[in-house]
Amino acid sequence: MKLKINFHSETERKAFYLHLAYSVLDGIILGVLALNEFILIKELKGSPYQIGILFQFTTVVLLFSIPFNEFIKRKVNKTKFLRTIAILTRAPLLLLLLFPKSVSAQTDQFMFQVLFLIIFLIYYSTNPLIFPMINGYLKNSYKHENFSKLYGYASTANKIIMLAATFAFGLLLDYKSYSYIYVYPLLAFLGIASIYILTQIKYQAPITEKTGSIIASLKKVKQNLIHIIKTNKPFRDFETGFMFYGFAWLVSIAVIAIFLKNELKLSYSGIAFYKNFYNTVSILLTPFFGKLMGKINPRKFAVYTFLMMLLYLFFMGLTQFFPSYVNIFNIKIYWSLMLSFLSYGIFGAMMGILWYIGSAYFSKDKDAADYQSIHLSLTGFRGAFAPLVGIFFYKYLDYWGVFLIGIVSLVIAVIIQIISLRHHK
Repeated sequence: MKLKINFHSETERKAFYLHLAYSVLDGIILGVLALNEFILIKELKGSPYQIGILFQFTTVVLLFSIPFNEFIKRKVNKTKFLRTIAILTRAPLLLLLLFPKSVSAQTDQFMFQVLFLIIFLIYYSTNPLIFPMINGYLKNSYKHENFSKLYGYASTANKIIMLAATFAFGLLLDYKSYSYIYVYPLLAFLGIASIYILTQIKYQAPITEKTGSIIASLKKVKQNLIHIIKTNKPFRDFETGFMFYGFAWLVSIAVIAIFLKNELKLSYSGIAFYKNFYNTVSILLTPFFGKLMGKINPRKFAVYTFLMMLLYLFFMGLTQFFPSYVNIFNIKIYWSLMLSFLSYGIFGAMMGILWYIGSAYFSKDKDAADYQSIHLSLTGFRGAFAPLVGIFFYKYLDYWGVFLIGIVSLVIAVIIQIISLRHHK
């Protein structure tokens, strides 16, 4: 199918097709990594705390968003830097070739578990460097009136490829459970190739003059961020609610992975089915919520978003007490789990918008980056402890205890937004 797009220039046309190629490769990578935690649980026999640590890596790195952003501004050759980073962080995936077909049969399986965690710590560690630079390439090449449309096309392709890759990898793992030791090294090449393709886009990046040390710059940034938190009460309430929501999400995320594997005994293809189900719902509903977000206060939008997350945890916990299901093509269809992931899909569509642009509604255009820096840093802060706190409570309170803690935290998040709406218009 040929897309009918009115490009403003040959440069924009070339940038779009490079972006599209990058999005397809990135979709394959994201689709495969969607089953990452279940490989650690099933094949490497990782402990609950190791599962928590794996989830911790994806968010705790955001703590370094602010210093990394200051560092990037000072780089002269950003293309060379981004390609180097891609090689250094994706190449360690090749070490998976050293893993045996059955890690659980090894006497030194702990060594492989730790190596697996280190590989993905390296992989995720530079996300705060890579993601802002990718956006820079795109904003530099797309005209303002075409940006959202072109980004939407590439994003849609990314999601569709991701769904296909997740399901295909799930089927492959059910057939040969050790196939990850061959697939992950392929991701190293795909990850490097995707970044190389994206950096073919012409990019004249602005460079910050080195008027002082990075430490001095960071002190100024810190003072500005503290000033924002103190003076902008609606934004402060918004982020306080996000802290309680984020705690609920992170405290339960690793426990849910353990629940799906140990309690519900889902196969890889079963896990892929539920992941694809909520992703499909999210993709279909995102345009609707994108329009809705522009019409209502983001704190009101957050109330509905947090409530959908609450329903996700509620129906997930209900599955433990009402484990009724039908088996279709080796996939266990739990009725309450379907309701849970339906809620999660709606939540995903809403949070995908709220998380990325919600903070900008409280700022002037020139301050939007500072507000998002606060948002990202707070995400990293809660990511530094919440997943392991969830595992701790799971050890003593079982699954339902963790889900209940998450639900209570979400109720608090909702109350904070409602009170803020009443007192700070």
